[in-house]
Amino acid sequence: MIDETVEQIEDMRTHSSSEVAITAIEALKYTLDGDHATVEEYLRSLTRNCRALRHADPSHASLFSATKSVESTVLGAEPETIDDARSVTLAAIDSEIATITQAKERAAEAAAKLLEEDSTYVTIDYSTTFLEALNRAEFDPETPATVYAMEARPRILGRKMARKMATIEGVKSSLIVDNAVGKVIDGCDGVFVGMTCVIDDVLYNRVGTYPLALVADAHDVPMYAVGADTKVVDEAFVFSSEERPTSEVSLEPLDDVHIENHMYDTTPIGLFDGVITDAGIRFSDV
Repeated sequence: MIDETVEQIEDMRTHSSSEVAITAIEALKYTLDGDHATVEEYLRSLTRNCRALRHADPSHASLFSATKSVESTVLGAEPETIDDARSVTLAAIDSEIATITQAKERAAEAAAKLLEEDSTYVTIDYSTTFLEALNRAEFDPETPATVYAMEARPRILGRKMARKMATIEGVKSSLIVDNAVGKVIDGCDGVFVGMTCVIDDVLYNRVGTYPLALVADAHDVPMYAVGADTKVVDEAFVFSSEERPTSEVSLEPLDDVHIENHMYDTTPIGLFDGVITDAGIRFSDV
């Protein structure tokens, strides 16, 4: 069953990182049902499963942190029996799911405090944390906030974001092509994006975030990244950038043309006014 979850995670390219992380650690419950002769064998199985899940999507800091947390908690407990190991594992899984959910909610609540009605914002790609922030802002329908979702080509996840925003009361959802952001940025009060992770003062996120940050900086529009504090990681996590299928860029072959389809880009934290997490606003003085 772990192998099936690994394949599922490899296909979860349109889901938020928190959803991917929860799917991964939920799958660790399959370890509980395994036939293990000794505690040592059980722990080896758990460690092997955690590694397999991390390798399924090496770009997700949330998945990395969640599986590492469960693994270290169980190994650190030094269970004496298999039943003890199973009990510790189940408790660690439930605790980690609660931590991920609560961190996302607290980050959204912190971001919501910066959102004002009758204002205009820009976002790119699909961020469930920013969606939750819009929900928590509770805008007055009489004076709605306008939010532009950039399409985020070539996967067009901005359309999914725009559809979700359209269901939120007090939010006027607008969809624009990526290259049109320069047309609307002057009338904007802020830019909010999700984040895959932050390493060494560099934010890794869906491709298109860096040029959006440059546009916002050039027009003195404040820009924030929103996400769980566990996404701010150290050198123990090595980000793995990915290339998407070239067919997303062109369905027909282009003779003598090399197609690149990057999934992520990197943005210096200095271009942000802050990184909003469940621990507060970080890097606001960069």
